[in-house]
Amino acid sequence: MTILKDTNPLATIREAWGDDAPDWIVALADEAAQTSQAKAAARIGRSGALVSQVLHRRYTGSMVVVEELVRAKIMAELVSCPSLGELPLAECRDWRSKARHFMSTNAMRVRMYRACTRCPIFKEAERK
Repeated sequence: MTILKDTNPLATIREAWGDDAPDWIVALADEAAQTSQAKAAARIGRSGALVSQVLHRRYTGSMVVVEELVRAKIMAELVSCPSLGELPLAECRDWRSKARHFMSTNAMRVRMYRACTRCPIFKEAERK
């Protein structure tokens, strides 16, 4: 007789993380429960295996990166940009990615390069 394990992502995090699961882990598990683990993974641009490992608290990579992806893509958090004001974290991530390499292709790109490289969010992300 085969005993099936509960595959509910919310039950998985309760078992692996206990009561002190961070809010972004709960959001990721909730997204996986509402859609599927594969769809939650696709939404943050990562693999289903990564999501499984994170939910089971077995992921050995950078949880900081996964946390930011979940906060940006699933939780739709907003950040305060010194140049653009309040904007979605996902858009902030895009500008920070572009700011890693200076390109004078247009005035907005130059403006955002200057703003991003001076921003504490950019500096913190680069340090990690």
